Amino acid sequence: MRVVAKFGGTSLGSGDRINRAADSIAAAVGQGHEIAVVASAMGNTTDDLLDEIQFEAEDRDRAEIVSMGERTSVRMLKAALSSRGVEALFVEPGSDEWPVITNDLGEVDVEATRRRAAELAAELDGVVPVITGFLAQNHEGEITTLGRGGSDTTAVMLGRYMDADEVVIVTDVEGVMTGDPRVVEGARNVGRITVDELRNLSFRGAEVVAPSALSYKDDELAVRVVHYQHGDLLTGGTLIEGEFENLIDMQDDSLACITVAGRSIRNRKGILADLSESLRDANINIDAVASGMDSVTFYVTEDRAEEAENLLHSKVVAEDTLSSVTVDDDVAVIRVTGGELPNSPGVILDIVQPISEAGINIHDVITSATSVAIFVAWKDREQTLKIVQEEF
Repeated sequence: MRVVAKFGGTSLGSGDRINRAADSIAAAVGQGHEIAVVASAMGNTTDDLLDEIQFEAEDRDRAEIVSMGERTSVRMLKAALSSRGVEALFVEPGSDEWPVITNDLGEVDVEATRRRAAELAAELDGVVPVITGFLAQNHEGEITTLGRGGSDTTAVMLGRYMDADEVVIVTDVEGVMTGDPRVVEGARNVGRITVDELRNLSFRGAEVVAPSALSYKDDELAVRVVHYQHGDLLTGGTLIEGEFENLIDMQDDSLACITVAGRSIRNRKGILADLSESLRDANINIDAVASGMDSVTFYVTEDRAEEAENLLHSKVVAEDTLSSVTVDDDVAVIRVTGGELPNSPGVILDIVQPISEAGINIHDVITSATSVAIFVAWKDREQTLKIVQEEF
């Protein structure tokens, strides 16, 4: 099996942890597997170096300075592997074997990187390359970087372009957890999770795998997250499944927009649960929810709208803080889903501006980390879909 193993800064934060990492790599090599290693800077070295740049520095000089953390890590890990009888070489920008190439805009040159990664993969038989994460090199040979979380990006990118079977992210967490174990009692490891689920969590604060890395994962490449104390690169942790799909989808059935208004409704504890529960008890599915300071809006299929309105009206009558419920029929929803949406500044404007310029009124826009849902009148659905398809 061919594996790209990425060791984060915490997992290389001391001599003892470097030894632990080298032991796990040597064990996998001893079992006959081809291993390529991506190494982050030890501990907080990169942040410490950045903090010490108390002067105006060009981007090129800044990249050279912060690269020293990763350059040190690969040398330490290569030496630890050599002491265990494992043939290894460190690979950094400037090396003949260096794979990650960027263009003049600092973007990854996919063609050049894919070619160089394939050449590096061809040399894996009996040799472990230890590659600096986070760093890249442009066509002029200058050092560039892949941004925050760049070591994860390096690992998954190379895993894909080196035709690896699996990428293992070795970090300081037990894979993906059901909740923050520092806050939630009884939090446990999640054995499997999809890229869409993880990316939504990542953009909402979960620090497991850098979101930018997941865009390089395809359906055939397995990605797993394990704790550095686990000691086995080939088992345990959380398996990340699937790949991002860029989709533009229009729901076939028309929706109804049911809005409940009330005074300072957002300050009424449990009101959203109470309203949703009345619909759940009647087996009415909620397609989407939008809330404001003085209202909550539920989108349901139009054939259940009258029933939903009556159920919510009973809540309005019984609740002093609620004042009224109203229904708007014939609503359509067009959804844009894509793994790269969070990395696209201005993407919401790119979607809604041409719709507005076409004279189409937008009822609602509801977003998540990887999707945007646009609600418009049913009569405008085809034109809206066409506009969105042309933009994306």
